[in-house]
Amino acid sequence: MPAISKHRLGMRKGKVMEEMWLRFVRNLLGRFDGPLHFRLIVQPMMAAIFGIYGGIKDGRAGRPAYLWSMFLSSHHRKELLREAWKRVGRVFIFAVVLDVGYQLYEQGTLYPGETLVVAFVLAIVPYFIVRGPANRIGRLFRKDSPVIRPAAHKKTGVG
Repeated sequence: MPAISKHRLGMRKGKVMEEMWLRFVRNLLGRFDGPLHFRLIVQPMMAAIFGIYGGIKDGRAGRPAYLWSMFLSSHHRKELLREAWKRVGRVFIFAVVLDVGYQLYEQGTLYPGETLVVAFVLAIVPYFIVRGPANRIGRLFRKDSPVIRPAAHKKTGVG
């Protein structure tokens, strides 16, 4: 067996990584028009609904925005992550199960990395995106909200 130089071995690894990346992108794009493509709409919508519910609940309780408090409040981080998983965990697991089914049906093999990326994008990302704005909306509906509402303005004579 001939010896393979380190340079040639590095080129081979680079080619393998390039092929893996191309397969990954091709498989992800194939999900848009393949079987079970409805989940690309339903799962983010379900995660967003849970995010809206959690955000409004936080806003009414006077808690700060979710991601903000998760990054800045290290002593509550574990509790916040547990609450998020409680809300969106089922959607994430459902996304994993559907993607495994899709891969086995459509591709005949399983790529766990792709499954986790798809589940993360379909379930976790929408949840975190909408929870902060929903928190701000929930604050508007607090009874003791410091937000000045248009009906509460007094004429000051200035302006």
